[in-house]
Amino acid sequence: MKLSTRSRYGTRLILDMAQHEGNTPIQLGDIARRQNISLKYLEQIIRPLKRARYIKSFRGSKGGHMLNKPPEHITVGEVVALLEGGSILAHCSGSPERCSRAEQCPTRYLWIEASNAMFARLNQITFADLLNSGKVAQAEICVPSS
Repeated sequence: MKLSTRSRYGTRLILDMAQHEGNTPIQLGDIARRQNISLKYLEQIIRPLKRARYIKSFRGSKGGHMLNKPPEHITVGEVVALLEGGSILAHCSGSPERCSRAEQCPTRYLWIEASNAMFARLNQITFADLLNSGKVAQAEICVPSS
């Protein structure tokens, strides 16, 4: 299983904002440069994060974006689930009507259990935990290949 670039970049976006938060809004272009992510793509990713009230925006010449919640109140699981469209690994586990084999399929329960385990762990990790791990400063918010 691979997480989409949407959730990986969204996680990096929130983490970058947490790392650089202060009293002034952060320009999305600055995050795009630091993270080496297309500004256009970040503009798409930030929309659901704003709708879910993880980020607030300010207009004007000194405008930009800020976290709407402290990093210790935002979990990686929340962000990944939001950007992936839910917390399931296989469509049949969340929507059994999509699969004619759902009722007798033993692997369906495997995917449900795997989803629950993965998101249980991701929901335990806050962005403050990531900042405090020491690995952020060391890697300057890692930029994974591909």
